[in-house]
Amino acid sequence: MTTADDMKEVQQVVATEAALALIAQVRAQHGALMFYQSGGCCDGSAPMCYGRGELLVSDHDRLLGHVDGEPFYINESLFEYWSGSQLILDAEPGRGGMFSLEGATGQHFVSRARLYEDTEWRWLEANGRV
Repeated sequence: MTTADDMKEVQQVVATEAALALIAQVRAQHGALMFYQSGGCCDGSAPMCYGRGELLVSDHDRLLGHVDGEPFYINESLFEYWSGSQLILDAEPGRGGMFSLEGATGQHFVSRARLYEDTEWRWLEANGRV
């Protein structure tokens, strides 16, 4: 039986191949990046891509993890809502958020999610991630 201690680290945010390709394209043009999972307002609930340091995060924002070496933040209250799910950064054709750097590429980042398996959840609990 696999225990929480036996598992490798559970990532709270991961990226698809399409997202990784778009990250590489945007990074080639803009340099180091950062992501912020928006919870609504102007661009709906979308992952927003900024130049690293262009968005000031607050004490109410949480570093969820890294995608292709780029930090990915989420507001603490939105994290509570999504906490039972692994966030999956993906990309698809079309225009996305007007404030996000990938806007001119003809593609946009999207968030998807999957529920954690029981063993993954135990690992997250055991390691203070939820």
